[in-house]
Amino acid sequence: MDDSKSINELCQALAACDDVKLIQDFLCNGLFTANETHEMATRWALVRLIDEGMSQRKIADKLGLSLCKITRGSKELKKNDSPFGKMLDLYLKDQS
Repeated sequence: MDDSKSINELCQALAACDDVKLIQDFLCNGLFTANETHEMATRWALVRLIDEGMSQRKIADKLGLSLCKITRGSKELKKNDSPFGKMLDLYLKDQS
């Protein structure tokens, strides 16, 4: 099986959809298990809190994550052309 083709198709389907409720239902009730949904939500929360300037120790306490996972998320967010950063920017722009 060609994972890249399937991922590309999934990304195209998500990009074509402008219905947030449908995307949420698809991701949380169709594609991902409850545990996978929790992991995805926690990773997004981690990125948001790092961006807001919360300390890694406070994030660890708030989300119940290891400092190692938080450090990894922080490094990903700081990379040039970070996909995390780009998605966060898109989200924040849409919220204003």
